Parts: sequence; structure tokens; C-alpha cells
Amino acid sequence: MPLHQGSHARRAPSDEHRRLALNPFFGEADPTAPMVAAPPRHQLPEGPLPPSTAYRLVHDELMLDGNSRLNLATFVTTWMEPQAGVLMGECRDKNMIDKDEYPRTAELERRCVAMLADLWNAPDPATTVGCSTTGSSEACMLAGMALKRRWSARNADRYPASARPNLVMGVNVQVCWEKFCTFWEVEPRQVPMDGERFHLDPQAAAELCDENTIGVVGILGSTFDGSYEPVADLCAALDGLQERTGLDIPVHVDGASGAMVAPFLDQDLVWDFRLPRVSSINTSGHKYGLVYPGVGWALWRSPAELPEELVFRVNYLGGDMPTFALNFSRPGAQVVAQYYTFLRLGREGYRAVQQASRDIARHLAGAFEALDDFRLLTRGDELPVFAVTTKPEVKAYDVFDVSRRLRERGWLVPAYTFPANRQDLSVLRVVCRNGFSSDLAEMLVDDLRGLLPELRAQAHPSTLDAGARTAFHH
Repeated sequence: MPLHQGSHARRAPSDEHRRLALNPFFGEADPTAPMVAAPPRHQLPEGPLPPSTAYRLVHDELMLDGNSRLNLATFVTTWMEPQAGVLMGECRDKNMIDKDEYPRTAELERRCVAMLADLWNAPDPATTVGCSTTGSSEACMLAGMALKRRWSARNADRYPASARPNLVMGVNVQVCWEKFCTFWEVEPRQVPMDGERFHLDPQAAAELCDENTIGVVGILGSTFDGSYEPVADLCAALDGLQERTGLDIPVHVDGASGAMVAPFLDQDLVWDFRLPRVSSINTSGHKYGLVYPGVGWALWRSPAELPEELVFRVNYLGGDMPTFALNFSRPGAQVVAQYYTFLRLGREGYRAVQQASRDIARHLAGAFEALDDFRLLTRGDELPVFAVTTKPEVKAYDVFDVSRRLRERGWLVPAYTFPANRQDLSVLRVVCRNGFSSDLAEMLVDDLRGLLPELRAQAHPSTLDAGARTAFHH
């Protein structure tokens, strides 16, 4: 979550002592009665407010947030059926960690793990171990911890304590992997982009491995452009490395988005537990798992891939349940919503929903390309996501101008630069999710067509400073 500073951060000095405005006709109070003292903005008020007044103050401030359905930057689910919302409301007071008090919620979590093990072709779903998390970031942290602990156990008698473990991945990984390496003191070894290759190269990844490599991360759906990394080719390159050197390097698949797309739309693509070298997989239930924010999943091929010392058991909530998590208390509502969605859609329902999103992404990508000003980097034919940049001959504006002008119409379409070796490349990225309909896609194209004449008439791209022009950060 964002890190916030105190009341002085990014505010005018006069803002420190400002108070929230109370209208006489604003809530439960009698409008002829003496006004209740307006509550301060940055300190707790001295006394309580009527609930409707507190609600209205918060509600009105939130009106300035964007419309989540028009947010084409986020992969996170922004629409669910009303019945799912009712279930989540009924479960919001249930603590997911308290499995003794809420055994049925724990059972639904167990069923979700079993369903994912089957979906991802685990050799023996009955022995596959897994857990829910707050999202893919926590799931990646847990997977990375398991890789590091297994590396330590394998090398306890051969390498000194000063040996520094490393993790190999593409430079396109989501920021959670950089956090993992920083928090757990692991050296990140990143395969740079090269030319029109925007993700990991299997052979280059294998060449970065050595005796201190805890694992290699393959991304099934790059956050930068929506493309799948070639996990099977990565495993083959590591097989060759083992034949030459004896190094047995495991693979973790970060399937934050693609692990809930590929099983339904790309069934012939081999990326999961069918590959013996894949030791663990994570996904975000709250992305293409179609659940509101707050749930992810991490699965390990077998108990051998998850060191027992990382699993904790506590009995002070009653019972004796094993748990593997970075946090403790969290609501059970999202897990219940995940089970509801699995039950509600089944394989064919998921296939229909994801195919609709992919069809819209491909159509929208084609509409961008038809405008002649843009060049597609990806086409939405893997994740329902595509990246696009302006053609070299377009001099009057750039992708940051497009992003800024679309925001004036309510659309959030992120513009950003690619990482090392391709920092010269600035792109727009469009994420198509369930709830982003073909009608909305046509409205986006209409708005873009309406803006282009003004953008083409500019003398040059916006002269805003780099910080103001950067519309999105990974």
C-alpha cells in the first residue's frame, strides 16, 4: 500500500488547521439547532458525529475519485455480481486466520486451493499445498521465501554464511519481486529487454544462474505489455544447464493474471505443473480471478517445495491450524467471493468471460492501429492487454499527451517508459477486464478520434517536467 507522510506532506501550510465543512442541512441534526463543531482534518475530533453526517462527509470527499470502470490501468477487478457483494458483506466480520471459529470459511479456502491445483495440472492435487493471500504480492513473497529457504538447506554444508543468494528474472517483473529481493536480502539478477523482446530470454536467464541462484521467475503475463513469457522454453534452458553443470534451479511462475486466463483460453500452452521444474505458482484472485481486491493464491507442487519451518501453528485462537502468511488477521470475505465465482462460472463460464475480454482487447488494439498514428507492441492475444506507442513520424505529441487528454474525458490509460535497455520507448497500456464492454471500448475510440486533431495541431509534445508527464508507475 502507499506510504503516507504526516499532515504537512504535499499540502499548503494553511491546510494544517483547516476543518471539514458542515452544512446546517447535512445529516441528522436539526438545521435550526446550534451547529456541531466542524471536525478537524488531521486530528481526531473531540466528540462523535451522527452516523449519517460522518457518512456524508466521507462520501462527498470520495466523489473526486475516478470511476473504477473507466480505469484501464489496473488489472484489478472492478465489477462483480450483486450476489457476490451480498456474500462479501455477510462475511466481512469473519477473520480468515481464525479457522477454528470459522471452519466453513476455512473449508471454502481449502476447496479453492484444490480447484487451482487441478486447474494448473498438479501431478497429485491431493498433495499439492497452497494458501490464500492478500494478493499476488504476498504470494510472491511467500514463494520467494520458500525458494530461499530450500536453497539454504541444500547448501548448508557447502557454502559459507557469507554467500549471497540471487534470484533470476526479467527486468519486466512486477515491483513485488524487487521488494522481495530488498526485504529478504537476495541479489536480483535481471535479464534486460533487447530490441523488440520485452520480457525474459530463456537462454540469457540460464546464463545468469550459478550455485547461489535460489530460482528463476517466469511471468505469465507481463505487466508492461501483457505478453506471456516462454515458461516451457525457460525450463528447457534450465534442464540444459543442469546437464552441463549439475545445477538444479527451480522455477516459480508468477501467474498474477495469466494463470487465470491461459487455462481457459490457451489450453495447449504448457506453463504450469506439467513442467517438472515448476515448483510453485501464484495468481491474483482479484485480477482475472474476477474477485474484488484482497485475495491471491500461492500453490506448491508438493510439501517438499514448502519447507516445514516456514509454516506456523498457533492454538490461542482455538484449535491448531497451520498457517503460512506475512500477515495475521484479514477478512474472509474475498476468499468466500472466490469460491462463489468458481462455483458460479465453472470452466466454461470462465472461458466465456476471458474470451470476451480478449476479443474486446484485440478489437480495441486494431482500432488504435487503424488510426495510423500508433504502432502496436502487443495485440491483446495473450493477456487481454495491449501496449501501443506513437509512430516515429508523429512529432506533435506523444503517449503522455494522449494519456493526459483522455483523462479529461474520464479515462485512465497509463503512459510510461520501459525499463533498462528500452528506456527510449514510451507506451500506452490498455487493460481490458470483465465489465469493460465493447460499448465502452467504442466510446474510448470515439473520444480518442475526437482528440487526435487537436493533438496533431500541437507544435510539439507537452513541455511539462518529467515528473508531471509520467502518468503511471510500476
